Amino acid sequence: MEIYQLRTFITVAKLGHITKAAEALHVTQPAVTGHIKALEQELGIALFDRNHGRITLTKSGELLLPEFEKTLNTFNATLAKAKEIKGEITGRVLIGTLGDPDFLRLGSFLNGLMTALPLVQIKTRSALAATILDAVSTGEFAAGFYVGPVNNRNVASFPLRGVRYRVVAPPNYASRLSTCGWKEIAAMPWIGAPEKSHIYQSLVAMFGRQGLHPNIVMETDELASPHSLVRSGLGLSLMREDLALVAAEKGEIAIWSHASADTQLSFLYPVAAEFDPIIVGMLSVLRDNWGVAD
Repeated sequence: MEIYQLRTFITVAKLGHITKAAEALHVTQPAVTGHIKALEQELGIALFDRNHGRITLTKSGELLLPEFEKTLNTFNATLAKAKEIKGEITGRVLIGTLGDPDFLRLGSFLNGLMTALPLVQIKTRSALAATILDAVSTGEFAAGFYVGPVNNRNVASFPLRGVRYRVVAPPNYASRLSTCGWKEIAAMPWIGAPEKSHIYQSLVAMFGRQGLHPNIVMETDELASPHSLVRSGLGLSLMREDLALVAAEKGEIAIWSHASADTQLSFLYPVAAEFDPIIVGMLSVLRDNWGVAD
């Protein structure tokens, strides 16, 4: 049973005429007939008598009319209240991002947020993962995107998707990689990342499980697309799998196929702000954008 079906039923009942109801609802006559037919089929009862070109309520229709009117009035009141609340939510929020707008679906998120909360002033700030986690915990950021495990009881996380990183190397390493084990890979020159970045944390954790540490010869904060540095021959790196596969297919990098680093992209917010209208609005938009549940 849909609200538009109830609205059509009530309009036809009040006007007693399909054509007039269609004009009042700004729909076609077949649409009005279809709405009524679908409602009758779902309820399993006839709502109208159709004799000699006239349409009148059956006894069942007469009994249900006031109930349907109550339902429609309640729905309209709820809708009006929602619109009122939406217009009343104001404030300023600072959202931490990881510097890769397409990967975060940032554009659609911000667009949805501006539509849902038009009076809220929104700012974003690109930062490293650990910095975002700390800033959300202290309240400096209202919320933020994050990659990695969350070990902070003051911060709640809303999982968005799994993320896999692959070990990539300059293309001239390809023949060597197939015979390399963990120790040989760790000893090769590595392009590192800042300690507060999710790339660094994933890299150290991956080798730490093997009791090893990578031979980091340089550090860069170019985290979104490191393949140009790898391609130039500077060393190995971790690269997001979707990017790595495309670059490998083009012959720009080589992939060490014996390992990967799996982690998760999440949206963080303070536990204490779980029922804040702005946070609730953010999570609602994220659910729509990513197709995820609570």
